[in-house]
Amino acid sequence: MELKGNDYYIQGLQVQQLCDEFGTPLYLYDADKIKAQLDKLQEAFGGFPVRFKYAAKALTNISILKLMRHYGLGLDVVSIQEAMLGLKAGYPAKDILYTPNCVSFEEIQMAVEMGVMINIDNISILEQFGHQYGGSVPICIRLNPHIMAGGNTKISTGHIDSKFGISVLQMRHLLRVVKTNGIKVVGLHVHTGSDILDAEVFLRGAQIVFDAAREFEELQFLDFGSGFKVPYRHDDATTDLRQVGSRLKEAVAGFTKDYGREVEIWFEPGKYLVSEAGYLLVRTNVIKTTPATVFAGVDSGMNHLIRPMMYDAYHDMFNLSNPNGIQRVYTVVGYICETDTLGWDRKLNELKEGDIIAIKNAGAYGYSMSSNYNSRFRPAEVLVYEGKAHLIRRRETLDDLLRNQQEVEF
Repeated sequence: MELKGNDYYIQGLQVQQLCDEFGTPLYLYDADKIKAQLDKLQEAFGGFPVRFKYAAKALTNISILKLMRHYGLGLDVVSIQEAMLGLKAGYPAKDILYTPNCVSFEEIQMAVEMGVMINIDNISILEQFGHQYGGSVPICIRLNPHIMAGGNTKISTGHIDSKFGISVLQMRHLLRVVKTNGIKVVGLHVHTGSDILDAEVFLRGAQIVFDAAREFEELQFLDFGSGFKVPYRHDDATTDLRQVGSRLKEAVAGFTKDYGREVEIWFEPGKYLVSEAGYLLVRTNVIKTTPATVFAGVDSGMNHLIRPMMYDAYHDMFNLSNPNGIQRVYTVVGYICETDTLGWDRKLNELKEGDIIAIKNAGAYGYSMSSNYNSRFRPAEVLVYEGKAHLIRRRETLDDLLRNQQEVEF
């Protein structure tokens, strides 16, 4: 979003006018920013055979999935429903990697019928898969490297207490199951979590995968997940992609020499692609002064953006309606019957009732984690692509809340 004079713009479109046209609260996405983030990844990891698969759980709107396909990405999904959406969005089944955890074997069977690449992350399912399919359906195996990485503990997925992946300490057991059932393993996967800053941590995970890969002769790819950190504050540190790419290139070259042939390197960027591309635009309902705090109460809350409450996540925000005003301190809160604080003690240009607040980094895990709590409607979603605003999800109505309910008369 760019400030010109007294107004903010995305791709030449005045954001205030978009709020007037589509209403608030509003999720607004900038396709140019998504493409710019993808370009950074392709530049950083251009020294070896690489493929990127968009992690759909970050933002599953079907138009976003189609946009990612248009940009040449494959798809990483974590549920059979996301796999269905991927097929609906036009992805060939072979370009979809299905990485569930703690699902029933029936869901695995559905994925086999769909023809997507299945990523198995526990020995129980691996055994059942081997008994039924043997080597007739190639698979990927997700490993747990026992590496603590990422920011909030709720988004760290590669440590010893994590539910994700087959422990590297179970490698001998894993190999016995694979050999006994003749399972065809064509990929290995590891993902340590989000907000990775240290290239060394990333490379430690990669080395564990390289070591494990020597036990499998038919590998076609190694998948290193993602977790690249995006900035949430103006002075935030971010993942040095150039450094990670350079170091990984060396490591891949060494592995290729030992393995005897090239395999593809896969990444699954989700938040990295869409977080900074998204804004949640909310309208100030009330300015409420108490003896201790000045609250700005807005027409949204934890039902639309739960990350501040669930992860203690920080989302920068600014007064879109008064970009050049003096700054005052506000605590921005929602309209939900909970303490749904979106931002404590924020310096914002002076707010008045009716002003629009833009909440940044709302593209990832914003709408996709939203709910109808308090029977509130979920907002509209708008994508700006090539200078045009496209409504990609309409605002909900009462009919949406009632659609699947069955009334009983008393």
